[in-house]
Amino acid sequence: MHGDPMMWVAGIRALYLQALHPRAVRGVMENSDFRRDAWGRLMRTANFVGTTTYGTTEAAERAGARVRKIHSMLGATDPDTGERYGVDEPGLLLWVHCAEIDSYLHVVRRSGFPLTDAQADRYIAEHRVSGRLVGLDAAAVPGDQAEMAAYFEKVRPQLAAGADAHAVDDFLLRPPTHPLLIPARAALWRRVACLAYASLPPYAHELYGRPAPRPAVVTRRLRATGTLLRCVPARLRWQLPPKHILRAMARLGPDARPAPYKVGR
Repeated sequence: MHGDPMMWVAGIRALYLQALHPRAVRGVMENSDFRRDAWGRLMRTANFVGTTTYGTTEAAERAGARVRKIHSMLGATDPDTGERYGVDEPGLLLWVHCAEIDSYLHVVRRSGFPLTDAQADRYIAEHRVSGRLVGLDAAAVPGDQAEMAAYFEKVRPQLAAGADAHAVDDFLLRPPTHPLLIPARAALWRRVACLAYASLPPYAHELYGRPAPRPAVVTRRLRATGTLLRCVPARLRWQLPPKHILRAMARLGPDARPAPYKVGR
């Protein structure tokens, strides 16, 4: 599933969703320069996901240890109370994890990637490992769709779209770029960002205060985009950084492929 090209749209949806937790987004604002290093931050996230998906167990454990060490040194100030807190609070780590995994699963399935409910439950359960790697108690991480839905229902009262969330929204719509690339940003990137935003749950649209097309329209657009992107040959798509799939194939042998590409061979 992580080899599907719609994961890039899903990743943007995750950023929109994560920004709705005031303490989580404040931690980002105070500890990263995402406005000037957007590509670097995106690639670091992609590298972590790629390593934990396609790398060796040892590489995944090292990646998790690096994340835990960095988080242990960072703090932020609560925008409402002024309280100082660590960005590695379990509640914040859990929110970031669930927003990410829910976005991956939601966008990829909704865009036409074939997954049964049992497979979706298994996907969520497998990611208890990635939750452990960033410092969570795996037993406290949702293990299926029902537990994930219950988690979001529980956390919703804590969500709000404050100034930080709107700064993320503005950044995702208009990321800094070279003046010559501004037309491409308007023609391509903004369409992707708008599609990611539209795929958010209705309560997220209400919090941001920005409407979205009807769900049926969004689903059609996701399916059309997924169909188009999946027409690009996999070998060409896998050349994009960080190239974890190609490295895994080289490590495991010439017959190794991500599971969907073995069908019909």
